[in-house]
Formats: sequence, structure tokens, C-alpha cells
Amino acid sequence: MNTPHRDLQWLLTAPILPTLLRLAAPNVLAMTMAVLVGMAEIYYVGQLGTAPLAAMALVFPFAMLTQMMSAGAMGGGVSAAISRALGAGDLVRAHHLLQHALLIGLGSGLAFSLIFILAGPSLYALLGGKGTVLQEAVQYGQVLFTGAVLVWLLNTLASILRGTGNMRTPSMTLMVSAGLQIALGGVLALGAGPIPAWGMVGVAWGHIMATAIGVAYLLAYLAKGRGRLRLKPQGFVLQKAMFADILKVGAVACLSPVQSVLAILIFTGLLAQQGTDALAGYGIGQRLEFLLIPIAFGIGVAAVPMVGMAMGAGQVARARRVAWTAGGVSAFNLGLIGAVVTLMPDLWARLFTQDETVLGFARQYLVTAGPAFPFFGLGLTLYFASQGAGQVIGPVLAGTARLLLVAGAGYGLARYQATADHFYALVALAMVVYGVLTAAAVKFTPWHRRSG
Repeated sequence: MNTPHRDLQWLLTAPILPTLLRLAAPNVLAMTMAVLVGMAEIYYVGQLGTAPLAAMALVFPFAMLTQMMSAGAMGGGVSAAISRALGAGDLVRAHHLLQHALLIGLGSGLAFSLIFILAGPSLYALLGGKGTVLQEAVQYGQVLFTGAVLVWLLNTLASILRGTGNMRTPSMTLMVSAGLQIALGGVLALGAGPIPAWGMVGVAWGHIMATAIGVAYLLAYLAKGRGRLRLKPQGFVLQKAMFADILKVGAVACLSPVQSVLAILIFTGLLAQQGTDALAGYGIGQRLEFLLIPIAFGIGVAAVPMVGMAMGAGQVARARRVAWTAGGVSAFNLGLIGAVVTLMPDLWARLFTQDETVLGFARQYLVTAGPAFPFFGLGLTLYFASQGAGQVIGPVLAGTARLLLVAGAGYGLARYQATADHFYALVALAMVVYGVLTAAAVKFTPWHRRSG
């Protein structure tokens, strides 16, 4: 068995549930702020009218894809690789992984900015955006995705620190950044004093400014060596082995958020054909589904270093216990949320609109999909835990099955002119299938320690 750094021994010996909750607590607080950002932004846009609300529903899946791929997918690959190196006691390798992770984050962020600035208008039109709705979506998206590179860098830096077992610093940074985003987005969108109202574009600029501040702080933190790893640009040499260690998990894991977003886009495109009110109402319900991801994320990313260090130290049985414990906690949390919105859907829906037609669609979604939320939480958190073990193919295939179900059944429902209730039932069924298949994949996939 390998020997990790002495100040990381507690991650391999402490009781699992208390340790997991201790690590998850700052993440959950940070993700709660992310939920508040989502609520605030849709509130601001809701004040601008139904057309901007519908426009945000067109852009939002791509914005969340940026977050999910940089933080949960590639970010998980970064945390997992660093935690396995530290678990094996290889501090030099961990420093090399830090440098290569930042290069991956920078390159991926630039690619995302370019893709969505150029292809965004066509994608929004493909989803059914027309007239004023499409114009609002294009204006908002062009500014928002200019900052995609900052989102990638912020989440990569946070993932590096999480891989060392440091949850507090990245979480506090993300919380402060989220608070700034809420304040700046509201002021710039709706105007205040001498500051004019910029509408949806103001929300996007608030996001960019707050993210840039977070990136600057974490770069300074690592450069000063305040964590277990220190950013040392001098003497950097590209090494294929370092890229491979991150990408063998991160690149495969990136398929999962793509599948999730594609599933959402299919529903968005189908419901856009039923009119602006239906799209706006679904956007409110869809927003909650996307915001479940950060909540499960808070537990999942706490599991990644615990699983990764256990695997690096050869403690495979402990790694599996961490995974199942984290999955159970996440399922419980999302189950509570699902129960609340199922019984009282207006608690969420009325935060964003008072239009009774739009509310009707939002209520339908929440009541139908809410009971399936715990399955979604179970599957998503086990997906993160599998990253720590370097075994993500099974959970990714579970996401593939979910996507195929949505695409096939959605096509059939559209062909027979089904109502919104039928589509929402399909959303719930897809969540259950995803959770069950991911759990089966973790159960039956062998986990073996891999040498560096």
C-alpha cells in the first residue's frame, strides 16, 4: 500500500459519513449560492417580460453545459487525477498535473467561447426561437459566452484545490463570486441610480465580471503556495502522461453533461412548438431540474478526493463505501426537494411569474417530475464518485440510455400529438432509468487500483 502525504492520512482513516459531510458542507453552501444566482437571474429576466424569459430558456442549456463540463466532468477528471497522485504519495506528479490541468482549462474555455459565439444563433433558432425571442437570445448569448473561458478557468482552479482535499477555499471563492454576480446582474439588468438598465445583456456582464474576480483570486492563491500545491510556471514541460491521466477520466466524463443537455434540448424543441407560454413555463420547471445538479454536485465533488485517494492508496473497499454513502446522501437531499415541489409547486413557480397560463405549465412539470428527483441525485453523485475511481464508462452509458429513451419516446409522443403531461412523465421516467442504471454500473464494474 502506498503512503499519502501525512496531512492527508485522515481522508483514508476517518469515518466515512462524517468526513463526507465535513467536506461536502462548504460545497453545498457554494452550490446553494449557485441556486440563488439562478433564481435571481430568472427573476431579473422575468421582470423584463415573457419574451426574454423564453429567450433565456433557449440559452440556458448551453450555459449550464459550460458549467457542467468544466466543473463536473473535466473538473472531476482533474480532481481525481490529483487526488490519486496524492493518495499514492507522489507530490511531484500532483504538481505536474496542476500545470497540465490549467492548460486544458484554458484551451477548452477558448474553444467554448468560439463555438457558441459563432454557432449560438443557429442553435437557438434550431430550438424554435423566432422573432423577438430569438433576437433577445442572440444578444444575451453573444455576451455571456464571451466569458466561457473564465468559467472554465475558475472551475479548473477550484477542481485542482478540491483534488487536494481543500474544499473551503474554492467554495468560499465561488460563494463570493456568486454574491457579486447576483448584485452586479441585478444592477446592470434593471438599472440603479445613474446606471442604465441593460436588460438581459446586463445579466451576462454581471456574470463575466464576478467570474473574472474569482479566477484572479484562485490564481493568486495557488501562485503564493497557500495550498498543498503551488503554481510554478517556470520549468513547465508538456507531458503526454499528465494529459492522459486527466483526460482518460475527464474526456469520457464530458459525454455525460452533453447527454443531459441534449435530453433537455429535445424537450425544449418539442415544447417550443406549442408556443411561447408553454416554453416559458417549461423554462421555469427546467431551471429547477438544472439547479438540482449543483446540489448533487456538492456531495459528489466531496466524494471524488475521498475515492481517489483511497484508490491511490490501494483501499478499494473504502472507495466503494464512500461512493454508496455519497449516493445515498444525495438521493435523500433531492428527494426532499422533489417532495416539496410535488406537494407545493407554486412555492417555486410563483417566484418567477404570475401569468396563470405559464404557471399551469410549470405546475405540471413540477408535480410530475418531482418524485423522480432522488433517482437523478443518486445517479449523478455515483457518476462523480466513479470519476475518483477512474471508472466512468458505466455511468456515461447510463446517460446514453437516458438520452435514447428521451429521443425515441419523445419522437413518438410528438408524432401522436401528446400533451405536455405525457412529456413530463417521460422526463420522470428518464430520471428513474438514469439512476437505476448508474447504480447497476457502479455495483457490477470492478474497481482496481491503477499505478501512476
